[in-house]
Amino acid sequence: MSMPQFNSGSSDSSHPVNWKPTYTPTAYVPPTGPGMSPAGSTPPAKKSGSGQLAQRAKPALITVGGLAAVMIIIQAINWSTNYRLDAYGIRPRTVSGLEGIPMAPLLHAGFQHLISNSFVFAVLGVIAYVSVTVGRFIALIAITVVSSGLGAWAFGASNTVVIGASGVIFGLLGFLLFRGVAERSAGAITVSIMMLVIYGGTISGVLPGVPFVSWQAHLFGFIGGAFAAFWLRTPRPARNAWS
Repeated sequence: MSMPQFNSGSSDSSHPVNWKPTYTPTAYVPPTGPGMSPAGSTPPAKKSGSGQLAQRAKPALITVGGLAAVMIIIQAINWSTNYRLDAYGIRPRTVSGLEGIPMAPLLHAGFQHLISNSFVFAVLGVIAYVSVTVGRFIALIAITVVSSGLGAWAFGASNTVVIGASGVIFGLLGFLLFRGVAERSAGAITVSIMMLVIYGGTISGVLPGVPFVSWQAHLFGFIGGAFAAFWLRTPRPARNAWS
């Protein structure tokens, strides 16, 4: 690149040169468009983590409460028909028993069984809902339903019918316990520790020993929830590698 030359009208370098630019300076105007703030404006402030949780609490209560309401309605119908709907539960190692996998979590052996499951399901369900996106929550429920159902179908006792939402509940517990390990964020780790302190004693339910309890559904639901914690984790932004 060469330096610009200007004709001063004189070859004597001792005379000052009065040079004026031939262009008119203009002020810089920052570009505007989608995702850009106009000049002089302040970008909108992002909501804090507590604000986002509060915003998601209402849909969480509606969604999980709606699922619990469906359980209550089905239980009332089941009770009024002398529990004929129990036939639609999971029958281990039978082809027709596979059809009971999506229905089994909605069926219960009695109102006491329903109440004990509904309360824990509501608590863990709301916490899981506000922790992830709606799509991930739906995927989580689907994974735990399938994993607990297949476990009960493959390893359950012969000539039995497996019903109840406890397999999904153990799936939610496994998800919340392992999500702290998968996400490695302060919020997820805090929730995992809380779940361990509050519900850590119930993990023994994945082991055999209690009569008329499908520990197989508990175990495979728990495994499915732990798997979902890693598979459904929030993608981390890429980092630049410095040498």
